[in-house]
Amino acid sequence: MPPSPLLLLLLLALALTLPPAAPQPPPGSPAAPQEDDARCLRGVKTNLKDPDARLSSWTTNTSAGAVCGFSGVTCWNPQESRVIALSVSGFGLQGPIPSSLQYCGSANTFDFSNNALTGPIPPAFCDWIPFVVNLDLSGNRLSGPLPSELANCRFLNSLKLNDNAFTGQIPASLARLDRLKSLDLSNNQLSAQIPPQLGSSFSKDSFSNNPGLCGHPVSSRCGNGLGSTGLGIVIAAGVLGAAASLLLAFFLWRCTGKTKAGRRRRQGVTESGLPSADEGSWWAERLQAAHNRLAPVSLFQQPIVKVKLADLLAATQCFSTTHIVVAGSSRAGTAYRAVLRDGSALTVKRLHSCPLSEKAFRSEMGRIGQLRHPNIVPLLGFCVVEEERLLVYKHMESGALSKVIKDPGETLLDWAARLRIAAGAARGLAWLHHGFQVPQVHQNLSSSAVLLDEDYEARITDVGLTRLVRMAPGEGGDTSPFLNGDFGEFGYVAPEYASNPVGTMKGDTYAFGVILFELVTGQEAATVSSDVVGEGFKGTLVDWVFQLKSSGRIADAVDKSLCGKGHDAEISEFLKVAFQCIVARPKERISMYRVYHSLKTIGRGRDVSEQFDEFPLAYNKDDSDTM
Repeated sequence: MPPSPLLLLLLLALALTLPPAAPQPPPGSPAAPQEDDARCLRGVKTNLKDPDARLSSWTTNTSAGAVCGFSGVTCWNPQESRVIALSVSGFGLQGPIPSSLQYCGSANTFDFSNNALTGPIPPAFCDWIPFVVNLDLSGNRLSGPLPSELANCRFLNSLKLNDNAFTGQIPASLARLDRLKSLDLSNNQLSAQIPPQLGSSFSKDSFSNNPGLCGHPVSSRCGNGLGSTGLGIVIAAGVLGAAASLLLAFFLWRCTGKTKAGRRRRQGVTESGLPSADEGSWWAERLQAAHNRLAPVSLFQQPIVKVKLADLLAATQCFSTTHIVVAGSSRAGTAYRAVLRDGSALTVKRLHSCPLSEKAFRSEMGRIGQLRHPNIVPLLGFCVVEEERLLVYKHMESGALSKVIKDPGETLLDWAARLRIAAGAARGLAWLHHGFQVPQVHQNLSSSAVLLDEDYEARITDVGLTRLVRMAPGEGGDTSPFLNGDFGEFGYVAPEYASNPVGTMKGDTYAFGVILFELVTGQEAATVSSDVVGEGFKGTLVDWVFQLKSSGRIADAVDKSLCGKGHDAEISEFLKVAFQCIVARPKERISMYRVYHSLKTIGRGRDVSEQFDEFPLAYNKDDSDTM
């Protein structure tokens, strides 16, 4: 039944006598006061003396609007009480740095300059304010040593500690602040040597008026000065040493400078094409200088976090020889596996010789960086540091095909895997030849340039490097890189290059045919195992297969692990394609367009026939082409 009129009147009277409820902000409303920030400001006011009453506006009212109106306080926005900056320069504040700053954890600017703060900087200071970008404690009475823990303020862009009474040496750990653009430690009582990385990054003004400091940029050396006699001895010894060094260098040049092996050693490369043992010491050390470490890595796709040369140095342990991997031609450059801090892996290739200007090099990088295909290793970016040219590729976890063929270990490839690798590599090379109106000729194809991802899908690397790499100056740098085998990998170079050393599509086809023979035989291009051919044979893989074919024993070339598995018909067709690739006359070789479609037909039903409609093969498909 409905309530009586008398009951309704009683309820209304009760409601009128109760106090109104406080309005509740919606969940997550920015207007809600931030208790930590209020606690921070209360602590600053309580722990510091304020003789000029400059903090009088800091009342006990810590609502959003009131806190953001405090003198020297800036909030993230006017409706929110989260402090972004605390700037109390010249307020005349006295006392030690208050520990309550730890409750202003979201702030990124702290300016306490020109006050009368005393005592040391607490070692935990950067744990209190981890996101600080600009820190100014200049013009105070702070003392004691600079804590090495200042390096934990890793977002610092500006650090001003000048005009205080700091003592001791400058912590070398400050060099880890790779975002630091402004540093002022002048007018203190600091001593000892300036850390070299800081000295090379900042000017003399950053360290001036510290009588005990030495080293660049305030002085050329550290230690006690020499008298006139001692100085004369040092100068004389230097002159004699320099003369002896010149004589020794001339002697070494006469002995080894004219030999090819000597030239390759000076490039840090052994006769096998791999870096010599000391390669990482003569060029990577130079890159560790502070001004080099900050060099950016130019990436074609905008990354979430910017990458610098310092990240590549750390990821490769300063390009240690233990990080060298087989990835493309060792003649073109040395490839290193780089593991970044987040665990992701890249391949960094250091070009051995690049005569292009920086402008021309960057232009080529832009061209190569646009080449994207499922069977091409993507070039992710590059880095230019002084004369060094570093290329950054996506890392292929399973390594180079040459390594798998030479030392298969537990990853012995069955026939289906080999056929899939052949078709994938053919698809990538065919796209380079026939996907552009002007063909992209590889010119340095080998099984080392066919990399395998984690699923053993083939991807071709070193695309476009022939425009970047030439022989070193003084070695015929204006001639073709194929002369004397100085670029093409032995065992893969087409015979016509001996008389006409110009890279062509048909030259690529020849090299691809050699890779097909490697896949079907399990042998290397340059040499065939003596267990297979005996001790007397000294030729290449191509020489061997031609010898077997002429004697009617081509079946003997097939890897024993593939025999008797029911794949004989497919292997026979596969060998026919390989022989069509290595025909002596270039005009009689089939095009990569036909190679790909022939392999796709052989592998029908073996997951190698998928089409990539977005990468059409529309140009130069006629086998009569002479390119």
